[in-house]
Amino acid sequence: MSILGLKKKQPKTFKVKVTTMDAEMEFSCEVKWKGKDLFDLVCRTVGLRETWFFGLRYTVKDTYAWLKPDKRVLDQEVPKDSPITFHFLAKFFPEKVEDELVQEITQHLFFLQVKKQILDEEIFCSPEASVLLASYAVQAKYGDYDPNFHKPGFLAQDELLPKTVLMQYQMTADMWEEKITAWYAEHRGIARDEAEMEYLKIAQDLEMYGVSYFDITQNKRDTDLLLGVDAQGLHIYSPNSKLTPNKSFPWSGIRNISYSEKEFTIKPLDKKKDVFKFYSSQLRVNKLILQLCIGNHDLFMRRRKVDSIEVQQMKAQAKEEKARKKMERQILAREKQMREEAERAKEEMERRLFQLQDEARLANEALLRSEETADLLAEKAQIAEEEAKLLAHKAAEAEQERQRLEVNAMKTKEEKRLMEQKMREAEQLAVKLVEQSERRLKEADHLKQDLTEAKDAERRAKQKLLEITKTTYPLIAAYSAPPPVPASASAPAAPPGAGAAYETTSSRLDFKDSDMKRLSMEIERERLEYMEKSKHLQDQLKELKSEIESLKLEEQQQQPHPHPHPHLSHLPHQQAAGMYALHDARTYTPEPLYIPHSNRNSALVSQMAFFEEV
Repeated sequence: MSILGLKKKQPKTFKVKVTTMDAEMEFSCEVKWKGKDLFDLVCRTVGLRETWFFGLRYTVKDTYAWLKPDKRVLDQEVPKDSPITFHFLAKFFPEKVEDELVQEITQHLFFLQVKKQILDEEIFCSPEASVLLASYAVQAKYGDYDPNFHKPGFLAQDELLPKTVLMQYQMTADMWEEKITAWYAEHRGIARDEAEMEYLKIAQDLEMYGVSYFDITQNKRDTDLLLGVDAQGLHIYSPNSKLTPNKSFPWSGIRNISYSEKEFTIKPLDKKKDVFKFYSSQLRVNKLILQLCIGNHDLFMRRRKVDSIEVQQMKAQAKEEKARKKMERQILAREKQMREEAERAKEEMERRLFQLQDEARLANEALLRSEETADLLAEKAQIAEEEAKLLAHKAAEAEQERQRLEVNAMKTKEEKRLMEQKMREAEQLAVKLVEQSERRLKEADHLKQDLTEAKDAERRAKQKLLEITKTTYPLIAAYSAPPPVPASASAPAAPPGAGAAYETTSSRLDFKDSDMKRLSMEIERERLEYMEKSKHLQDQLKELKSEIESLKLEEQQQQPHPHPHPHLSHLPHQQAAGMYALHDARTYTPEPLYIPHSNRNSALVSQMAFFEEV
């Protein structure tokens, strides 16, 4: 085996990893490829036609460099790693993004790069502008705001604001999200490319937009300065202020730019002005500054010329593409609206269907309940009918009972009226009896007095008769024999000579005695009849009293306790006492009266009238 065969064969390709703002790509490159070959491959892969804004950047020690298109890749100071890492970034920035950025992919790459520079604080942005830019970034990412879909906290994982802005105010993440969402809700209807373009329009007005800064010194005394290179020209800044330049050299006012070693020279177009010289730290930095100056100056001059045919075609195509996309968006918006309406209609129909199903289910349940209720009501109706019949029967019985009670009440009223009438009659009779009793008592007293007077008169007459008999006895004895001795053992014997007179007197006396006996018998008989009538009247009074007591017992629950004897309540105390005496008396036995012959008829007539009234 030869020595040449032992040598390792050189590889014909090498690995390259290219990182864009939103993707990573790996390529297998040939060893002889130049920077332009790799750059064109990346642009074709991405679909980018506006290639003059971009480049492939790599890291060299403590600085960075751009891949040169006319030199082989491996011959440049690229890292020796495998794969070799490049960053596909915007190298030059347009003056007016809406006029120069034609392709949508170009706008998108610029949007992502500028957004990253703002979040990394490579471009200073005020808090107000940061919130507005964040709202357009959210619109570009999430589309139109939908409160039903974009709930609070949906931006928690997104980095939207610089850290200095977050630390500048005492606000929570929810409060920042609320502010961003308020702006975000106003961007409804803006497409993604339009939102990104609005983002770039705001960002291009920032002072640090598109500026590449380098540390320089103006003289050998090491006075620190900053050199800024952008689309407008060259600017000199103080180290502590990157916003306002101390001196500016627009591209239109620069005649020549050159460097020698670390010295860099800017010659103004106006020869009267002084040449500006400064020094950089490394020769590599001067080369990079010169490269950026040449590229920005070429673009500056290109913008002032008529667009090339390629650019015009791209703009026309971009315009057509925008019109087509606009129409598509309109169609999509209409379709979206129609779909939303259809979805709403579908949801409404589904809701209505569910509602109808619920109503049907409820109706079925109600029908079942109605059937059960109907059966139950039928049973209840049957029971109610039976109860109605029973109630009707009871009502009839109650009506009959009511009629009977009415009849009884009428009878009771009639009986009560009759009893009251009887009671009134009894009261009147009692009063009359009391009056008659008092009158009879007075008459009895008077008769007793008359009887006493008659007895006294009879006794006096007998004494006179005896005296007369004694004086005339001899004469009477002469004419007739002596009359039989009277029954009285104490009678004196008749004197002789008084026979006829004595007989006359004796017959007269016998006549008086027989009349007295007959009168006494009549009085006794009338007394017995009076007693019988009094007993009969007493029985009637007792029966009337018992009926009155029964009526009182029936009326005790409805009326207050009446007078013990209401029919006597209006009578005087003496008359009532006499009435009770009359009710309680068993018999009334008048004394046998002895009435003289002269008063006999009148007394008899009065006694008979009294007993007839009783």
